[in-house]
Amino acid sequence: MFAGALPMLAVMAAAGYFQTVTGFGLGMIVMGAASVLQLAPVATLAVLVSLVTLANSAVALPGRMQRMDWPAVRAATLGLLPSVVAGALLLDYLDRRAADLLQLLLGAVILYGGLGAAWRPEPLQRRSSQRSFFLSGVFGGLLSGLFGVSGPPLIFQFYRQPLRLAEIRGALILVFTVSSTIRTLFSLSQGRLDAALWLQAALAVPVVALATAAARRFPPPLSAGATRRLAFGVLVLIGGGLAAPALLALLRGGAA
Repeated sequence: MFAGALPMLAVMAAAGYFQTVTGFGLGMIVMGAASVLQLAPVATLAVLVSLVTLANSAVALPGRMQRMDWPAVRAATLGLLPSVVAGALLLDYLDRRAADLLQLLLGAVILYGGLGAAWRPEPLQRRSSQRSFFLSGVFGGLLSGLFGVSGPPLIFQFYRQPLRLAEIRGALILVFTVSSTIRTLFSLSQGRLDAALWLQAALAVPVVALATAAARRFPPPLSAGATRRLAFGVLVLIGGGLAAPALLALLRGGAA
């Protein structure tokens, strides 16, 4: 069992390092890589990601809380929390074709935004309004409820601001920590944290904590512009990953 867990732990370590450097990516990397490699069921991965995100945050956030745009964090969180539930409820009312179309549109928007921002990664001249942070949280929550991916709108919003990278990383990690806490509490209430999952978490949490500590002590030598390009490049991959399967599903449905 422990030998079979090594690929998963390697993915967790890489994702924990990346999230500490950029402020995002742990959930998306783990869900994407582990699903492609068929390392674990998606439902198990979703709960496990929530637990290890809390471990990443516990190591990554100390010392960063003072250097944070708290009004932006509060506004984004206020938008995120109710819209996660709204997204999950909306998915129950959509038929498969409507859900695929919505996923295609969302993926296309993320792809367009990521490409445009990657081409010109310079931040805005002026900080955006509180309303825009709130709306980024709303759309992030809807994405989380519908497709399990809350990051793209929040990543785009924060990385476009004239803020220091340390502020951006801390804000994103904190917002995703709140989201992971809510998901973990929900999983507990549904009885989804069984003994096997706790064992996987017991293996993964120290690995992620060590990778997080390594990222804080030995960050990659990237400039601010290069880090922003990396962030927006990941958005391009996420947008394409959302749009491509939805488009194929719609084309298959139309041909049937």
